[in-house]
Amino acid sequence: VELKCNLEELIKKSGLRKDFIAKKLGISTRQLRNYELMVNFIPMDKAMILAELLNCSLDDFYTKK
Repeated sequence: VELKCNLEELIKKSGLRKDFIAKKLGISTRQLRNYELMVNFIPMDKAMILAELLNCSLDDFYTKK
């Protein structure tokens, strides 16, 4: 199954700054960008925090291509 990451759009829609989000997750902005580009998948502990910050569900992070 091919996936598309929606994280970049979700962050833009939230109005939150990437450096703020990265700090809340305890990661670098580069690592956050790696999640957006699917270089790495979001670990579940970070995903739960991220979903709360972005006011979305975990299912919103990825869609099938």
